[in-house]
Parts: sequence; structure tokens; C-alpha cells
Amino acid sequence: MTKFLKKDQLSSDWYEIDAKNAVVGRLASVVSKIIRGKNKATFTPHMDDGDFVVVKNIEYIKFTGKKFQNKKYFRHTGHPGGIKEITPEKLAENKPGEALKLAVKRMLPGGVLGKKQLTKLKIYSGNEHPHSAQNLKIIELEKLNKKNIIRNS
Repeated sequence: MTKFLKKDQLSSDWYEIDAKNAVVGRLASVVSKIIRGKNKATFTPHMDDGDFVVVKNIEYIKFTGKKFQNKKYFRHTGHPGGIKEITPEKLAENKPGEALKLAVKRMLPGGVLGKKQLTKLKIYSGNEHPHSAQNLKIIELEKLNKKNIIRNS
């Protein structure tokens, strides 16, 4: 019999990831798993059991190949002929964290639950952020391929 958690049994941790020299898609997959709560044994698909993720140094994020210049993000204004496109290069000039946010958003479920889970992603340029009081657990991406290393700060 599968045991589902109730709302009062849910708990959230805080994780910090340094995005320096990280590839967007690989970082987004790690972040989306944590935000959804898939890294926990108590994962429940219809509940928001995920943890908060703080991503710092977002201005140093990378794309593989020539995707930084050639990839295109599309949106529609809602008017006839209103399709707009932008490359990650142009997007990074005004909103450096938007490419990661879009990648994570597309890995989350659609609807109300996905929107609520996306609010658990906090993206900052530079090393400083206002969440140092939350006892952040640091995830070292370069060591994730060897084994899952999470340490407390």
C-alpha cells in the first residue's frame, strides 16, 4: 500500500548551487528534481513536497555548442502575427537568469502545481543572496557525476 503524506507532514529544506561554469540543461535537471521533491523518499506527484533552491553566479552559466547564439526562445503576444523570438545571448543581456528559469519551468508539470513549485527557485547574480539564514545545504555540481555530494554550510 502506498503511503501519501498530508499537508502538515511536508517539510522543505534549502539548497544552494553555484552556477559557475554549469551547463544550463544539466543544471536545470538537477534543480527541477529538487524543486519537485523527486530526491526524497516521500515524493508525492500531486503535492508540493519539494525544496527551495538558491542558484548563485548565474552570469557564468554556459550553453554547449553554438546554442548561445543560435538557440531561439519563442513567445506569442496574443495578436495575429505576434510571434516573438529571442536568443539566449540577447536574453542574458537584460535577464541573466531567465534562460535557466525557462529550462526549469519546462521540466515542471503544467498548471497550478508547476507554478507554485517554480516559486521555490531563487536566482541571483554574484555570490550574495538574502537567504543565508536558512541553513543552506550546498550542492557541488562538478562532484555530482562521481557521487551525490550535499554538504551543510
